[in-house]
Amino acid sequence: MRILIIEDDLEAAAAMRHGLTEAGYDCVHAPDGEAGLTEAGKGKFDVMIVDRMMPKKNGVEVVETLRREGDQTPVLFLSALGEINDRVTGLRAGADDYLVKPYAFAELMARVDALSRRRETGAVATTLKVGELEMNLINRTVHRQGKEIDLQPREFQLLEFMMRHAGQSVTRTMLLEKVWEYHFDPQTNVIDVHVSRLRSKIDKGFDRAMLQTVRGAGYRLDP
Repeated sequence: MRILIIEDDLEAAAAMRHGLTEAGYDCVHAPDGEAGLTEAGKGKFDVMIVDRMMPKKNGVEVVETLRREGDQTPVLFLSALGEINDRVTGLRAGADDYLVKPYAFAELMARVDALSRRRETGAVATTLKVGELEMNLINRTVHRQGKEIDLQPREFQLLEFMMRHAGQSVTRTMLLEKVWEYHFDPQTNVIDVHVSRLRSKIDKGFDRAMLQTVRGAGYRLDP
């Protein structure tokens, strides 16, 4: 399980990372809010541990940004602010749990485990939301800024995969295997054609292009 620790207290972060690594977790540390958002956008994490008071961007701003961009990774807030109003503010920002400092490491571990189990056994998502795009997986509809976008079945599959990997570079190989179920490159322009069609549907008429071409790498859906 991968855990992102966003904590500006380097000593506390090192101790937390040491304990979690010993327990078998793969941990990444970011020393401030902006660095935390950068790391969150690089890869998939199972749980994020976010300090409330940090430079550049505080914990509330970090979590609000993550949720606004469609990242639903479980978040555990750490804070010396333990009043009811402080906890309510953190939870309303989008955090899943709130632990007041100082805390026992055993309790931190228990809460991280609970969040990971909740994610694994939680209800299956029926909608995906990335920036202005919203996809309903039940009735197979897509909207951007409230406007319905008519997609062909393969275009829907392509967009669903891109939305599940929003902010990440997606290669041709990944698309061939996961969307077309090819385990070899048929040396056709089928991906380019479908991406071009999809781009014209989700971006045309809007102020900002979300479907980006990453030179030499593939494509990225930009929240």
